[in-house]
Amino acid sequence: MHTDTSRENPQANAPQATDDNQSLNATAPGQLRVIKRNGTVVPYTDDKITVAITKAFLAVEGGTAAASSRIHETVERLTEQVTATFKRRMPSGGTIHIEEIQDQVELALMRSGEQKVARDYVIYRESRSQARKTGAADIAEPHPSIRVTHLDGTVAPLDMGRLNTIVTEACEGLAEVDGALIQKETLKNLYDGVAQSDVSTALVMTARTLVEREPNYSYVTARLLMDNIRAEGLGFLGVATSATHHEMSELYAKALPAYIAKGVEFELLNPVLLDFDLEKLGKAINHERDQQFTYLGLQTLYDRYFIHKDGTRFELPQVFFMRVAMGLAIEEKQKEDRAIEFYNLLSSFDYMASTPTLFNAGTLRAQLSSCYLTTVPDDLGGIYDAIRDNALLSKFAGGLGNDWTPVRSLGAYIKGTNGKSQGVVPFLKVVNDTAVAVNQGGKRKGAVCAYLETWHMDIEEFIELRKNTGDDRRRTHDMNTANWIPDLFMKRVFDDGQWTLFSPSEVPDLHDLTGKAFEERYEYYEALTQYGGKIKLFKTIQAKDLWRKMLSMLFETGHPWLTFKDPCNLRSPQQHVGVVHSSNLCTEITLNTNADEIAVCNLGSVNLPNHIVDGKLDTAKLQKTIKVAVRMLDNVIDINYYSVPQARNSNFRHRPVGLGIMGFQDALYLQHIPYGSDAAVEFADKSMEAVSYYAIQASCDLADERGAYETFQGSLWSKGVLPLDSQQILIEQRGQKYIDVDLTESLDWAPIRARVQKGIRNSNIMAIAPTATIANITGVSQSIEPTYQNLYVKSNLSGEFTVINPYLVRDLKARGLWDSVMINDLKYYDGSVQQIERIPQELKDLYATAFEVDTKWIVDAASRRQKWIDQAQSLNLYIAGASGKKLDVTYRMAWYRGLKTTYYLRALAATSTEKSTISTSKLNAVSSGGSDGLSAAPAKAPEVEMSA
Repeated sequence: MHTDTSRENPQANAPQATDDNQSLNATAPGQLRVIKRNGTVVPYTDDKITVAITKAFLAVEGGTAAASSRIHETVERLTEQVTATFKRRMPSGGTIHIEEIQDQVELALMRSGEQKVARDYVIYRESRSQARKTGAADIAEPHPSIRVTHLDGTVAPLDMGRLNTIVTEACEGLAEVDGALIQKETLKNLYDGVAQSDVSTALVMTARTLVEREPNYSYVTARLLMDNIRAEGLGFLGVATSATHHEMSELYAKALPAYIAKGVEFELLNPVLLDFDLEKLGKAINHERDQQFTYLGLQTLYDRYFIHKDGTRFELPQVFFMRVAMGLAIEEKQKEDRAIEFYNLLSSFDYMASTPTLFNAGTLRAQLSSCYLTTVPDDLGGIYDAIRDNALLSKFAGGLGNDWTPVRSLGAYIKGTNGKSQGVVPFLKVVNDTAVAVNQGGKRKGAVCAYLETWHMDIEEFIELRKNTGDDRRRTHDMNTANWIPDLFMKRVFDDGQWTLFSPSEVPDLHDLTGKAFEERYEYYEALTQYGGKIKLFKTIQAKDLWRKMLSMLFETGHPWLTFKDPCNLRSPQQHVGVVHSSNLCTEITLNTNADEIAVCNLGSVNLPNHIVDGKLDTAKLQKTIKVAVRMLDNVIDINYYSVPQARNSNFRHRPVGLGIMGFQDALYLQHIPYGSDAAVEFADKSMEAVSYYAIQASCDLADERGAYETFQGSLWSKGVLPLDSQQILIEQRGQKYIDVDLTESLDWAPIRARVQKGIRNSNIMAIAPTATIANITGVSQSIEPTYQNLYVKSNLSGEFTVINPYLVRDLKARGLWDSVMINDLKYYDGSVQQIERIPQELKDLYATAFEVDTKWIVDAASRRQKWIDQAQSLNLYIAGASGKKLDVTYRMAWYRGLKTTYYLRALAATSTEKSTISTSKLNAVSSGGSDGLSAAPAKAPEVEMSA
């Protein structure tokens, strides 16, 4: 019986896509046509391309990738590329063979960086071709027979037993790592006759490619690298040709005395180290602490810190920490006990000394200080003496801050020659080239920052020093610059007032005046300009115009940084004996300078996440850590090598140190606190209060034992004025209208106020440094920085390293969301979780990256910290969707909230990201840079290799 189905199915009457219809459509003029393998001709359609590419992705990433918007966007883009290729080739239509289309799909995948998908697609095509020919025969993989060439030229079979032992050890105690996979992939990269060193390298390279899949592979990679380091160091020392991790429990005790002897023999170590009880120290070494390194941390130590002879590193990780500890305990009465105490603090990563201390402690040139600050005088001899001092101080890894404000401006009269000055800029060019020429002990580039006060006549040219256009003789492309801004200028900006520029040769006392005294004298000089001849060289401009130019140059070139003179001085404990004329290279040090004193600061940082226990700050452990850390920092002053006498004078008179923190973001993750939240601001406040409390207490303890510093009497300390209390001085001097700071406290400060009046060991105690490299060593986030990205490639002097946020991975695993699709989604979205639909909002808030955290939160947290700190903070500011208005609001807010300094601006304009493609072998760069991208920031993670 015939049944009419058209009523049941409305599409029944529609034209059906029969072979006849397809053939008919394929003959239409101007159409692209496809020849199938059976010889039939069909119309070209995008749909089938889309399906084919989608299947290719799903084959690689699994079925869950079907829901990924990243996959849909990528497939759509690739389909359009393939179709566009054929339309360009045949604008009037034509016939294409199916193999040609597949070739173009393959090419598009490879050109877009989808190597793994392309590879699988090629393999699939080949297997289908073979299947069509022979019925898909299995292809057997022969197991390689590999011989290894040793250093002495002998050849022997690859020791699979030892290979298995090393990999098994490397994976011990780590969840979700696969030693068998590492061995299998390593064997694929070996060949008959391979060098022994290349076998070790292949293991490391294999493991490092797996880091993006599972963060624990970073520890595996480090442990495999450790095997190379052990072989190199132990072999050189004659202790053993190689060793497993477990064998090091005995070998470290033998390695330490052998290392000290070799180091002294090669004139690399201080012979005084031979006077220690090396047997006692050797027994104190904990070999298990070798297991806590990440790959980035250990590679950084190996490349840049370990002592070497003719390129051979013979310093092992725990020996390295013991060498530093011994170097810091040289003058202690119970030096072995103190060395062990210092070793335990360093090797546990609870605290880390600054880079110069790690470089040079225990060596013949124990230059352990991070920062030097100088004031350049206004005479030719003094200027070149300052440049010479820069070279000598930088030679042994010191970072420099130079105050150039006293130097007379362009056009100023020179009495000695009856001529006119060329101003500050030509001398800064010499400083720039000196910094480039002096490499810091071969370990990091020499670095300097020039400071100039905002009233200096050369300020307009000064702020353009980093521009890429203009007369190159008046540019300093390799030197940092910073504005030293008095409060009066900011008030004029707020009130839309005028600003007058002077030559310091005509207003010499402005340089040393602060607060209301500066304002009165400045206004006096402004009045003198109205009387002809009283002030010969001056210029009046709108304060806002200069402010706008400062911000414009900051966005365009990253310089000059904005730092604030008056809060640095009015809150300085040492204002009774001098003036803070500048900050340092990284804007966290605020110490007095003059012709007789070069300010010196010695840095170290508490590892904050190591003091979070059960989601809370462990104050008892923090107190213990800080007590030992402050002692170590104070010891640096007495042990330090001083290349210029003015630095020694300053350090011994005032004994300043700079204890900071690092891993602030990690500490927030451990408490499940988003950076952009009131809870984070509160934690910044409370944690810094605790650090301040215990640091001041520790310095008082040292004063009881060793005596107060020389210039203690008359200091704010001697009056019982703590950093918290000094905020009131700033409020009174600046005026309530122009400041908003928090004055609350949660600890009982009365006993500390009473105690400091009796004596304190150090004039300054706290400063938060950038901690770029020491944070890498300890495997935590830098300083007080928010997370840059959750998945990215970090590039530094040691190479490129995949960095993935282990806390994010942990939380995604707990929700069953961690898979290959998520990995590729993170790559596609530049390490951001905000556009990945599967991720819940609470995790999006917690794992917001630096540019996704409103700058308000960064400034608020810094303001809360600043009330507890007697010096300053290296504070980077991240601004997404940057505009002139945003920069204006942000930096006004920084001043208004009482900050002393700011550091780098990381500005991301609205159209910054030029989406790059995903590659499974190498992570993609994330920004196009330039004026539309990161201002003065690289596409990779920003890393500042300076103070720490």
